[in-house]
Amino acid sequence: MLARWTHRVIRHRAPILAIWIITIVIGVYAASNLNQFLTTSLEVPGSRSEKANELLAQHFDENTEGTFTVIYKYTNATDAQMLSIKQRLAKAAEVVPTARIAAQKALIGTLYSNITTSFSLVEAAPYTQILRDELIKQDLASAFVTGPPAIEKDVTPVLAKDLARGQIVAVVIALLLLLLLLGSTWAIFIPLIFATASVSLTLSIIYLLAQKFLMVLYIPNIVELIGLGLAIDYSLLMLHRFRRELSNESDETAALIRTMQTAGRTVVVSGVTVSIALSSLLLVPVPFVRSLGAAGVLVPLVSVIAALTLQPVLLILLGKRVFSDGYQGIMGRKDPLQGFWSRLTRWVIPRAKFVFASSLILLLLAASLVFKLEITPSSLTAIPKNLESGKVISEITKKVGPGLITPNEIVIDFGSPTSAVSSEVDQARLALATKISTMPQVFMVASGKEATYVDSTGQYMRIYVIGKDAIGDIKTRNLVQQLRMVISKAQGFPEGTRIYLGGSPAQGVDLIDAILSSLPWIIALVLLIAFLLLARTFRSILLPIKAIILDLISISIAFAVLVAVFKYGFASTLLGTYRLDQIEAWVLIFMFAILFGLSMDYEIFLVSRMREAKDNGATNREAIIEGIANTSGVVTGAAIILVGALSGFVFGHFAGLQELGIGLAVGIIIDATIIRGLLLPSSMVLLGRWNWWLPQGFASLLNTKASPLEEPEARL
Repeated sequence: MLARWTHRVIRHRAPILAIWIITIVIGVYAASNLNQFLTTSLEVPGSRSEKANELLAQHFDENTEGTFTVIYKYTNATDAQMLSIKQRLAKAAEVVPTARIAAQKALIGTLYSNITTSFSLVEAAPYTQILRDELIKQDLASAFVTGPPAIEKDVTPVLAKDLARGQIVAVVIALLLLLLLLGSTWAIFIPLIFATASVSLTLSIIYLLAQKFLMVLYIPNIVELIGLGLAIDYSLLMLHRFRRELSNESDETAALIRTMQTAGRTVVVSGVTVSIALSSLLLVPVPFVRSLGAAGVLVPLVSVIAALTLQPVLLILLGKRVFSDGYQGIMGRKDPLQGFWSRLTRWVIPRAKFVFASSLILLLLAASLVFKLEITPSSLTAIPKNLESGKVISEITKKVGPGLITPNEIVIDFGSPTSAVSSEVDQARLALATKISTMPQVFMVASGKEATYVDSTGQYMRIYVIGKDAIGDIKTRNLVQQLRMVISKAQGFPEGTRIYLGGSPAQGVDLIDAILSSLPWIIALVLLIAFLLLARTFRSILLPIKAIILDLISISIAFAVLVAVFKYGFASTLLGTYRLDQIEAWVLIFMFAILFGLSMDYEIFLVSRMREAKDNGATNREAIIEGIANTSGVVTGAAIILVGALSGFVFGHFAGLQELGIGLAVGIIIDATIIRGLLLPSSMVLLGRWNWWLPQGFASLLNTKASPLEEPEARL
């Protein structure tokens, strides 16, 4: 089938190339206009906090994520001066439509004010600078503005700069490594063209999706850097195979067809496997995570489309000229069976038991820190201190606690209009507010009978509860649980009264609960689909099981390294990373999906070549040597290029992306070296003939050819 497809691509190479050129142009436009549609919203549809947030939006014209926090320092202010400050602050807030002062508290020479709006996060963010300018006009120049909209406004350009710097670093590293691998030939530009086209098409699709669906602010960084590395991986594998086929075949078309039937097929299987792993994120009932899943699915699928169309066109147009005379690079060596990876494998084979046991023990010890892992919905305190919103958060953290910018909001529905203004309700409200204020993690409770706290119909009331700790702190999570328990037992309110807890802390708790509740099903589904795909590809039962176990080991080590770096500070000074007790929840679930997919990628690259050798009559040990000798160099080179692309995350300014970059880089390096160089060959030697066993019944289920159990090989 791939042979017929390749012939069609060759015949229509001119229009295919023209379409990809247009795609790149559109992608550049999409990338430059995408940020205005992106958000950092953590909403969890259908959750308990979402019900409260809906009531706040409907009856108080408030969106939890559209609330600004203004911090103003004063010195020895009289009552009259304090009144003037509050009036000027209220006047400044009028420049933001629907804005009003929701809660104020003067403490230790600082006035803290929450300005609520009816806008969503994306809608409120553009008003940040307008509010800051108006504060200056009102002679409040020393006031600082933070809160979710201000953070969104401040971090967007920094993310863009991080992305631009990451792109430059990634391309330079990729180019240098391609020179090392492919030599001083025109071939080095094919992976870069391939990656540019793949990323451009992906961003164009995401631009369209962002018009209708919530898409995360981090997506351009993830797509452009991970997409760059993954696309180069696929292109490099096919390029390497094309070079090998050209050395054995004078006809370029025949060499290309053979390349598509082998490496091209491997790329298709790999891309589908990665996309399936990432598609599992679509099952998480959180738009934030689903948007990451959608972007993640597009990256490998678009790369597969490029591999089936653009790559063969580039190869047939350039042909043998792509490998010009001169330095041919590491991958240009004539006999890979005499190279480093072949020598390493020949050393491993007679020592398989020792290598397997020692490597496994070492990796399991390295993974042991995973049991110290703690998670958070967001790292609001990990914002660059040079940004106004980040500077304010730092000061609040030192003085009061970061909970001020993410208040809890209790919403009370009395069931009928005018019920909120009775004396009975007033007593119950005061009793509830007093009880909550005695909690050790509560900084301030704000409630009353004014319009700020009661809607125009008198049916709904709200109470602000501001904690002392960050949204991701375990103490904040405990406070949310305590608040929910207290309001569930609240007394004195009319019969039929319903009470809800909203705000960012409750939303964060619901987000983590939603992720954790769906995680077992996601893992089970990913493992099952991966097993079936690999069983059909390798025509084996045990090889997919072994591959899954090895993948889980590399993922565990990646998680453990995050604990070591961010929680315990290992190499954090060298890397310039934050010190945080918890890791962002979305990072872990996204890392699991993408590392599992990439690990399967490398497994498919290697074992497919072994399967090919086995089908050509090689023994188990000969197949292991041939597969590793011909593919490990490509896998390692591709892994290093991908790690180079990920460095754009590591040296950026945001904790979540730093965590993602370090975790993925470590997982990929461990997988491409220790696991694929030592554990894979040693385990396959120990399994022996069982590697290639696929019984008839299972083969029929997978619609593939059975692999009967062979006679044992003679010992070396």
